[in-house]
Amino acid sequence: MTDTKSHLSRADRIEKLLAAQFAPHEFVLEDDSRKHAGHAGARPGGETHYRLRLVSVAFAGLSRVARQRLVYDALREEFDTGLHALSLDLKTPEEVAGA
Repeated sequence: MTDTKSHLSRADRIEKLLAAQFAPHEFVLEDDSRKHAGHAGARPGGETHYRLRLVSVAFAGLSRVARQRLVYDALREEFDTGLHALSLDLKTPEEVAGA
């Protein structure tokens, strides 16, 4: 079996992991690394700072903190290998529809 992880960008790995765990109704991931050049955790190649909007029924009944913990836990390996910051907007489909 070939290790495909090394062939995927961090954004692709994040999308694959979160899609599998949360079956999102909406998924928007933006690489904000260029905005953080020179700041803590920034690297010349980028892929360190992201903004995520994820809409999923998996968040129903969970507090904002519990939702964040689920996402951070799912991405633990990415944080351990260079992901420095992740801005989160986590909603249920009902919350989006009511907005």
